[in-house]
Amino acid sequence: MRMKRFILIAVVAFFTQFVKAQEGLPIYTDYLTDNYYLIHPSMAGVANCAKIRMTGRQQWFGHENAPKLLTVSANGRIGDSNSGIGAIFYTDKNGYHSQNGAYLTYAYQLMFSRNEVDLNMLSFGLSVGAIQYKLDETAFLNELPDRIISGIEQSSTNFNIDFGFSYFLYNFYAHATVKNILDNEGINNDIEITSNLRRFLFSTGIVLGKFGSEWSYEPSVMFQYKDGTKESSIDINAKVYKEMDFGKLWGGLSYRRSLDGAEFIENNNVSSQKLQYISPLVGVNFKEFMFAYTYSYQSNSVVFNNGGFHQITLGYNFGCRKERYHCNCPAIN
Repeated sequence: MRMKRFILIAVVAFFTQFVKAQEGLPIYTDYLTDNYYLIHPSMAGVANCAKIRMTGRQQWFGHENAPKLLTVSANGRIGDSNSGIGAIFYTDKNGYHSQNGAYLTYAYQLMFSRNEVDLNMLSFGLSVGAIQYKLDETAFLNELPDRIISGIEQSSTNFNIDFGFSYFLYNFYAHATVKNILDNEGINNDIEITSNLRRFLFSTGIVLGKFGSEWSYEPSVMFQYKDGTKESSIDINAKVYKEMDFGKLWGGLSYRRSLDGAEFIENNNVSSQKLQYISPLVGVNFKEFMFAYTYSYQSNSVVFNNGGFHQITLGYNFGCRKERYHCNCPAIN
């Protein structure tokens, strides 16, 4: 009981300093469901169509206050210019803590090819975001009275910016983004991990298949690095597309592995494991609509729950122009 009391007090003390250590929009495998703009601001307006995407993610079904995430994003090109704009709104709830955020994006595309038939483009994007963090302590006093607990809903708002670029050459692409460039106030300015929330993302891939063929294949990887905690992970992805009369069917598999291990006690011995996720996904494009389902399974030996994480993505494309490029580039054409 004393240990439970100590842990609760430590957690509350950590978050009552306006909850500065949260990292904004979580990065899962949403981007694989035709939603690269969600993590790379430079993807705003690069596609042939303007896009609206909504994702809902539910973890640990059957557990009260389990993590939930909802995102809504929209992006498109400004007329016939080389400029693109976008917006992201999200709400993320995990137990007593929650956060709501909004980002606005401007992107600019540079064409290096002589015409739009051959794809050779570099895009830059900048997002400005505001995130409101909340910690609901109203139920704490009933469970464990303590003077350190205020018994109210703590809240604070932070502002930050993301910047990145995307490069496309025929069927090849590469993205690089720095998220949370600005330092937050942090719990204590001497504690690096609470003020430095910078995250570096790099992803690249290529779409294989003869142009005009019904089948195409897309291997890709994404690497991410957290500057404050020096943690890193890698995603290894594979997708396959099948052209249909009504649109397109596609599916894939993603494997995420942390490059840093976590230690735990097992049979009085110190063991170590690395975070691992296996995420199959399937989707369909029916005319201007898109639907996708993703299931993520954490394959570690020590987990909170053996159940998987379910995610549904809904999309709508509008304002589409004639396909400009002779390439297998589903994120563009």
